[in-house]
Amino acid sequence: MEGSVDTESTSMNSEGRKKLHGWLNKRMKICMTDGRTLIGTFLCTDKDRNVILGSCEEYVNPPDSEEKEDPRVLGLAMVPGPHIVSINVDLYTPSQAVV
Repeated sequence: MEGSVDTESTSMNSEGRKKLHGWLNKRMKICMTDGRTLIGTFLCTDKDRNVILGSCEEYVNPPDSEEKEDPRVLGLAMVPGPHIVSINVDLYTPSQAVV
């Protein structure tokens, strides 16, 4: 039927948008296909799954590995969606702490 809206896809789209909106300004750890790990503040994404991180730091070795390294500061970074292996979001933020 012309002009009809698929309510199932609209509801899934809405749920995805809510989840992404909840991640805004949260710390995010992204592991990439080449082994690097980026940690930064989630600012936005696009339809191609690219992710923009603010105050981003790059680790060549995983940050939890025994071999400690100083991160390389990238600042604002665009992470290409096809190169993302995993994303972890820190849902706790310091502003939520009870003093």
